[in-house]
Amino acid sequence: MIALKELLKKTEYTIDRGSVDKSITKVINDSRKIEEGCLFICIKGANFDGHEAVFAAAEKKAAAVLVEREVSVPEDSEMTVIRVADTRYAMAFVSAAYFGDPAEKLTTIGVTGTKGKTTTTYLIKSILEATGRKVGLIGTIETIIGDKHTPNANTTPESYMLQKYFAEMVEAGLDTVVMEVSSQALMMHRSQGFVFDYGIFTNISPDHIGPNEHKDFDEYLHCKGLLFKQCRTGIVNGDDEHVKKVLEGASCKVISFGLNSENDLYAEDITLKRDGALLGVDFKVRGEKSGEYTIAMPGMFSVYNALCTIALCRCFDADDEAIRAALLKAHVKGRMERIHVSDRFSLFIDYAHNAMALESLLVSLREYKPERIVCLFGCGGNRARARRFEMGEVSGRLADFTIITSDNPRDEEPMDIIADIVTGIKKTEGKYIEIPDRKEAIRYAIKNGRDGDVIILAGKGHEDYQEIHGVKHPMDERVLIAEILKEEGIEA
Repeated sequence: MIALKELLKKTEYTIDRGSVDKSITKVINDSRKIEEGCLFICIKGANFDGHEAVFAAAEKKAAAVLVEREVSVPEDSEMTVIRVADTRYAMAFVSAAYFGDPAEKLTTIGVTGTKGKTTTTYLIKSILEATGRKVGLIGTIETIIGDKHTPNANTTPESYMLQKYFAEMVEAGLDTVVMEVSSQALMMHRSQGFVFDYGIFTNISPDHIGPNEHKDFDEYLHCKGLLFKQCRTGIVNGDDEHVKKVLEGASCKVISFGLNSENDLYAEDITLKRDGALLGVDFKVRGEKSGEYTIAMPGMFSVYNALCTIALCRCFDADDEAIRAALLKAHVKGRMERIHVSDRFSLFIDYAHNAMALESLLVSLREYKPERIVCLFGCGGNRARARRFEMGEVSGRLADFTIITSDNPRDEEPMDIIADIVTGIKKTEGKYIEIPDRKEAIRYAIKNGRDGDVIILAGKGHEDYQEIHGVKHPMDERVLIAEILKEEGIEA
């Protein structure tokens, strides 16, 4: 039980009905879970408006409801009605109070940007743990609390779940949390209710613009910038052309990183490194403190991810050797994840699932002058058809050979999706083959790999399933590769 007044201590509100001098058993924002004595927060979602459940909440004897517009309540009900300007915003502060303001007991690090969020969070976690800190992680792939790994539906959970995770981290004895903060989360106030100790900006480019996301690029920029009105120290990519716009109105101390020497921390003497099947980058860091580093992931974007991580970890006085060792062992599931299948060629799994990400990836790999780039990918069903044409054209233009296969067809026929990809690739001179079965497509790629090739399995990344007609079937590319190697008698 917790006092309703305590839950509302950081929230501006008016009382439409009843009294706030009462106790609450639970905080609930799902109308299906309303129970006696709870505070029900009415959230207007894409498919259902919680305000429509107020009458039902009264019948189930909820102690109070939090609303943002006038509602009707049975006359004989003792339920309190509290009105706020925005229930999503209020929910973040109510949830923080409900769980005892756990973020105040943690060092909080938020990472936002179009690309690099996931990789950067894992790099930070790895390095800070090497310095002795106990670090939790919340992101696109999963939430990690000690040894517990929980898959995530959203990059940044709803504020109630976020605060719950923070509370579990405190209970587990963790002292730090690093998390991805999506523009959608910032727009929908999921990360409100506390102040980040560190906010990180990796980069920004047009993405997530559409009917259910951001109306235009300006809104996308604005939402990314909200993080820097909610953190104490901002660590930003000073080379990004939009960084000034992102920092407009920022209230934090700012540390910049990049390749330009005007940044607080910058990289120079960058050398691409290829050692057998391993692709990486050597570079020197200049600024307040110099050092030489290697990151065992390919591409210039990996240098930016590493610089960002180094800048953050130096704020913790992390040992330089710990930073260097962590970057050498860099490994993020589904983000340029190298799977060793041969010393003759390299094979990577990556989550690139749109044209922009795929182009960035293939351009980076081309810099290593491989014998061939072999790109294997499909496209998800029930998504914008334009993505299929665009990805087909990008692969046809930038890869030497494309293997078109199935991704998550969902409710569509795989061959219809493949036909759209072929339409895109035929705009180029690119060579390709169609192999709908993803395992057989991977088998073909491995068996036909040539000396010096770089093979990229794009689109699935960290996912361990294939969605067909609403059913998620187990399918992990790492498992498929292991099965293929065993079936073919290939020793990796």
